Amino acid sequence: MHAHLRRFFDLRYRSVLRGMLVVLISTVFAFRLSHFPNNFATPWLLVPLLFAVAGTADTTRCMQKQWNWYHGGVVLCLYTDLMAICMILFFLLYPLWL
Repeated sequence: MHAHLRRFFDLRYRSVLRGMLVVLISTVFAFRLSHFPNNFATPWLLVPLLFAVAGTADTTRCMQKQWNWYHGGVVLCLYTDLMAICMILFFLLYPLWL
């Protein structure tokens, strides 16, 4: 079990789960920082945005050259990561338009 945990936290190894968890946790923090239905402008939302981009880059590393079902799953995960990044950008920029 310890070898799996060590491999999960080692950035040299590819991990779809690690990338998705980073994006999910950064999205939850963005919800908390923006005080979501009120949407306060705060520059601290840049931190979850950077973590979400890093998680997306980590998920992108798992792409394979030849298409198979795993590759299709990674593409689906990338689309959800992109949606989370757009949501964090919305939390960051929307209060500036009010």
